[in-house]
Amino acid sequence: MPRSYLFGTVRDTRRTAIYAVRVVDDNTIDPIEAGEIADLMRETIQTRGESATDVVVVEGGGKETLRLYGSPHAVTRVRAAMFNAAIQWRPIELD
Repeated sequence: MPRSYLFGTVRDTRRTAIYAVRVVDDNTIDPIEAGEIADLMRETIQTRGESATDVVVVEGGGKETLRLYGSPHAVTRVRAAMFNAAIQWRPIELD
């Protein structure tokens, strides 16, 4: 069964955004899988004509099980946006 994903953006600067990809399934992922998901998201971003930016992969359903993969700066920004409910999640197909 294929995984389902949600994505949202967090404004980093006036010209750049950080993309967050949330793994909806309850399965845990390892850092290698998180890197593959981030690469798929970067490819999707580039096909839209946007330059590749930071991508954070999010897994877990609550604060206790939440795990974020990405650069430390991007993870900090996405975590703060999530806890302030500042991300609007939308479904996305990553193949």
